Amino acid sequence: MKLTIPVLMSLNAGYVDTAGFLALHGLFTAHVTGNFVTFGAALVHGTDGAVAKLLALPVFCAAVIVARIASFRLPRLGLPILRTLLAAEVVLLSVGAGLAIHHGPFPHGNSGTALLTGMILVSAMALQNAVQRVHLTTAPPTTLMTGTTTQIMLDLADLLRGVRGEVRTAARARLAKLTPSVVAFALGCGAGAVLFAQLRASCFALPPLLALIPLFMQASRADDVQ
Repeated sequence: MKLTIPVLMSLNAGYVDTAGFLALHGLFTAHVTGNFVTFGAALVHGTDGAVAKLLALPVFCAAVIVARIASFRLPRLGLPILRTLLAAEVVLLSVGAGLAIHHGPFPHGNSGTALLTGMILVSAMALQNAVQRVHLTTAPPTTLMTGTTTQIMLDLADLLRGVRGEVRTAARARLAKLTPSVVAFALGCGAGAVLFAQLRASCFALPPLLALIPLFMQASRADDVQ
């Protein structure tokens, strides 16, 4: 599996989503719409973290809007768009990691420090979503795998039923393109769970380091994607 920028971003998203879910009382930091379900469950069962789950979607939306507006203003400042946004994600993940390590573990999901940590991580994943949708448009999503997995299964079904010609070629090409992202996301989820079990809040030190790799990869290219 080639370690491209989207694959590395998928790996990191799976890690952050799982570690965040475990550390922040069931908060999804990447798959934010899943918080609708966990919010309802928290209300029914009286479990902790309902406020964070309620705030996640509006915070996510606000972060995407800010990223979009910033992408039009950065060139006026002489700054490369993609590299700057990737750097901003590193900063957000670093701040989130610092808060998690310093204040975690969080006994209450609705505490001030838990809310702040969670919303910063949600903002980082929102920024990653915006980057993928606008600047890495040929790559599959890096934080939500439902649609990608569905397409993989559709293509597998077509290959199993013996399609030929251009349909077969297109299906095989999509499989080669989409599968690494799902695999990377799953590996990130597994790593996030294992390292959280071993290191607790200290496991959040890894995502900023992982996010540096795509930044360096993009910086090494001659032309920045605008």
